[in-house]
Amino acid sequence: MKAVYCPYCGGRTKRNGRTSSGSQRWRCTSCGASTTVRYDDTATRLDEFLGWLLSKDSQAAMPGGGRSFRRRTAEFWEVWPMPVPDGELHRVLYVDGIWVARDLVVLICCSGERVVSWYMARSENSRAWSALMARSRRRGSRHRRRERVRQAVRETWPRTRVQRCTFHAFSQAKRYTTTRPKLQAGRELYLIARDLMGIETLYQAELWVERYLDWCGFWADFLEDRTVVDGRRACTHERLRRRARRCRRWCRRGRCSPTSTPPWPSGPLPSTNNMIEGGVNSQLRAVLRNHRGLTSVKRVKAVFWWCHAHSGDARTAREKLATMPTDADIDFLFSVYSASPSREDGGPEWGDRAVWEDLHHRDPYPFWLD
Repeated sequence: MKAVYCPYCGGRTKRNGRTSSGSQRWRCTSCGASTTVRYDDTATRLDEFLGWLLSKDSQAAMPGGGRSFRRRTAEFWEVWPMPVPDGELHRVLYVDGIWVARDLVVLICCSGERVVSWYMARSENSRAWSALMARSRRRGSRHRRRERVRQAVRETWPRTRVQRCTFHAFSQAKRYTTTRPKLQAGRELYLIARDLMGIETLYQAELWVERYLDWCGFWADFLEDRTVVDGRRACTHERLRRRARRCRRWCRRGRCSPTSTPPWPSGPLPSTNNMIEGGVNSQLRAVLRNHRGLTSVKRVKAVFWWCHAHSGDARTAREKLATMPTDADIDFLFSVYSASPSREDGGPEWGDRAVWEDLHHRDPYPFWLD
């Protein structure tokens, strides 16, 4: 056991019985002051909490049983683990979102080694993606497949390139053509989309673009066929036309391959986002599946704790918990920023705060303000 020193004079102490609560009392041999020592077991309890959260064990299997474990770790469910910006530059960042509820999603940004940032939002909109990207620094490209991410990148990092995941591009083409197309044009387009995943050099990318343009020229008249449906003329092969427009957009933007122009001096970019799909999303789904029954807020916090555990934060447990906001902090900030002058009847003034029922209806019929 470590020696206990007097907090007043710094002299050595000796045992002097116990207090009424059973704690060991220490008496200073120099000044005679009596004191007790409280050991901080926060780090131990946090490790125990994370050990349970990141494993398949149940609470009843933890030391002391389920009730004792819940009592020792209850304070960690009130904490919101937040990312700590370290100013590090990353050549490639992967971004994706994992849905934990119908209207609750956690956006995650990771590099090849660790999780860089995470952000909770109600939907995957450009504003939420911009808030996620503002916390991390980039130097190369980002992997994602949605247009909202490209819009956020244009607003936050205008000089950053967005690289489309080739597997998701092929999967999207497969949804339009299916794996067994009935038309010859669909069979050829399916094979062209499948060969997209095998591109490794710039020369192969140029050949793929030429092959696709030849397909467009050969089947141009076929795609222009029209059919009368309910008294209106419509495209006969609308699904193929949509898929062709998607491929044409990739070629125009230069996102058909990670080796497309401009070439990167430090080597080609990854062609898929397997890093975040297999290294982050699959493990997060396993955590939520192993601990089924959590509320929506606890599911979000479980995702936050997993991201924080894999973020490389080297601070001590006391330093981490001292800087992380709690539920009480969130409630206080909400009460401060939502406070506004009210009318005589107690209702909020117009323009003070946006309320969902003021702008939307619960029914499927649209509603607009004049």
